[in-house]
Amino acid sequence: MRIDLHTHSTQSDGTEAPAQLMRSAADAGLDVVALTDHDTTRGWGEAARAVREVGVALVPGIEISCAVDGISVHLLGYLVDPLDAALLGELEHARASRRTRAQRMVERLAPDTGLTWADVQEQFGAETTIGRPHIADALVGRGVVASRDEAFASYLASGSKYHVSHYAPDPAFATRLVRAAGGVPVMAHPFAGARGRVVDDSVIERMADAGLAGLEVHHRDHSDAEVGAGLGLAERLGLLVTGSSDYHGTGKQNELGENTTSPEVFEAIVAEATSGTQVIRP
Repeated sequence: MRIDLHTHSTQSDGTEAPAQLMRSAADAGLDVVALTDHDTTRGWGEAARAVREVGVALVPGIEISCAVDGISVHLLGYLVDPLDAALLGELEHARASRRTRAQRMVERLAPDTGLTWADVQEQFGAETTIGRPHIADALVGRGVVASRDEAFASYLASGSKYHVSHYAPDPAFATRLVRAAGGVPVMAHPFAGARGRVVDDSVIERMADAGLAGLEVHHRDHSDAEVGAGLGLAERLGLLVTGSSDYHGTGKQNELGENTTSPEVFEAIVAEATSGTQVIRP
C-alpha cells in the first residue's frame, strides 16, 4: 500500500479542488491519501464523494497552525470530530486572524507592488482558509514575482518589512484539542530548518506529554541528518513515524507519494482515533 498522509486542496493553500486532489492521488498510484487543509475540514465532503470514483481511500484530517516563542509549528490532526465545539472555535479564531493578517500584509505591500485586496480575492473561494500563498499567487499574477517560491524568499519572508503575524495556539494546547476531539495528532515537518527556525526537542517532549502520537519524519524539507535525528527522537519518546508529501498541487514542487507512511503506522493511527470519524474506503 502507498499511503500519503499530508495534502492540501483549494480549501486552504492547495491549487486543486478536493475531488481533483483525489483524482491526482489515484494518478500517482496512491492507495490512501489524507486531506489536511489548514485550519478547516470543509473539503472533506467533496473529497469523500470522489472516493468510489477514484478508488483511493480518504483519511479526513486538518493541519493546525501553531506557534511557540515566535516559531511556527504545524500539527496534523487525523480523524477528528469536525463538530467538536472547542476545536471548531479554535479553528475559526485562527481563520479569522489569517484573513485580517492577509489584509494588513496587502496594505503594506500595496505602495511598493501595486497589489490590491481584490487581486488576492481572485485567488481563493468564499470558504477558503486564507494564507500567504494566496498573496504569493496574486504577486505572481501581477508580474511582481515569477513564482510562489520567489515571493516567499522576498516579499513574504518572515523577516520582511511586509510580514504580519497571526494568531496561532500553543502546540501542546492544540495537541490536547485534537485528542479531546477524538483525533490523532502528528507533528508536521518538525525539523525543517530550511523553512525558518524550528523548535527544540523540549517543545516536542511537551507535545508528547500532551498526547502527541507521531512525527512526520520523512519529508522533503528534512535532510538525511534531520531524518536520523527524528527517528531517534521518535524512538525515545515512543512516537509513530510517518512520511508524507505535503502536496499543494502546482503551488509547490512537492509530488504526491514522494514520501509515504507504512501500512502498520497507518493502521496504528486509525486504531487510536476515538471520534467516530472514519477512513472513507472505496
